[in-house]
Amino acid sequence: MTLSPQVAKNQFASDNYAGICPEVWTSMAEVNQGFTNAYGDDPWTARACDLLREFFETDCQVFFVFNGTAANSLALAALCQSYHSVICHELAHIETDECGASEFFSNGTKILLAPGPHGKVELAAVEQIVGRRSDIHYPKPRVLSLTQATELGAVYSVAEMQAAGELARRLGLRLHVDGARFANALATLGVPPREVSWQAGVDVLTFGGTKNGMAIGEAVVFFDRQLAREFDYRCKQAGQLASKMRFLAAPWIGLLASGALLRNAAHANRCAQRLAAGMQAIAGVELAHPCQANAVFALLPPALQNGLRQRGWHFYTFIGSGQARFMCSWATTESDIDHLLADLRLVAGEVDHP
Repeated sequence: MTLSPQVAKNQFASDNYAGICPEVWTSMAEVNQGFTNAYGDDPWTARACDLLREFFETDCQVFFVFNGTAANSLALAALCQSYHSVICHELAHIETDECGASEFFSNGTKILLAPGPHGKVELAAVEQIVGRRSDIHYPKPRVLSLTQATELGAVYSVAEMQAAGELARRLGLRLHVDGARFANALATLGVPPREVSWQAGVDVLTFGGTKNGMAIGEAVVFFDRQLAREFDYRCKQAGQLASKMRFLAAPWIGLLASGALLRNAAHANRCAQRLAAGMQAIAGVELAHPCQANAVFALLPPALQNGLRQRGWHFYTFIGSGQARFMCSWATTESDIDHLLADLRLVAGEVDHP
């Protein structure tokens, strides 16, 4: 089999590899006209904030920053003093992939790790971490941070989010959600965004746009507006106050006003389901985690991994686990998936070499 030259063999390594979706491209072109005020004092930034309030059906406070690391670390810094701690899953992005940014921007807030299957935090472990010590020598737990969808591609249900919110309130914790792929979780759950955010007890959400068709930018959404006090100063100090803010804000208008945000996410999720089903049908391939969003984690023998890479495919083996991660995006096509599966069947010996 000869693969079409149009297939990008690196695309399954990350949904970050995809380009800008048409709705975002159009919205950026529309604001690229004439002159307007800088630093967010423009009508497009105001419109984007209002659309997010409509999306969540609440009067939340919204800020736009350049990337997810800034969104997470600045949000957590707003919730914590330097002597506090943040409880998260042991594979959470704030622990494994943000170079200590949460600790840096909060002047030393400690990350405490909890286990849990498929990247979901075990609430019993959270309670044990909070309860094991209360003396002044221990970094006082202040925040529970969840990832939705998780780093291993799982999605917290409405009931699970509600349980986390109830536990956080009982233990005196704030609830932060890293929502780099929050849109994918919403597409899976099929519920109004409010049900897995503020109604479930979430205080602040870092809402990912880059992985869903934007060029750059994330939204920090404070459902408790009191917690956003002077957050604009944090953004400025951290180099996250864009002078041409309209170009960070306008893509949200394109995604939300057109409905592309959830369409893109649902498409990526469907592609992942197609890929997962195809992989499971190949001898020697097993799924490591349920495919609930736009990620497929597969247990591939080294020979199959090497065979795919020799045929030009790029993918990550995830955080030292040896599990092969394949991500689908708004731009993935059924043909792309079929080409990947064809090569996987070939290196698995299920079809003859050409």
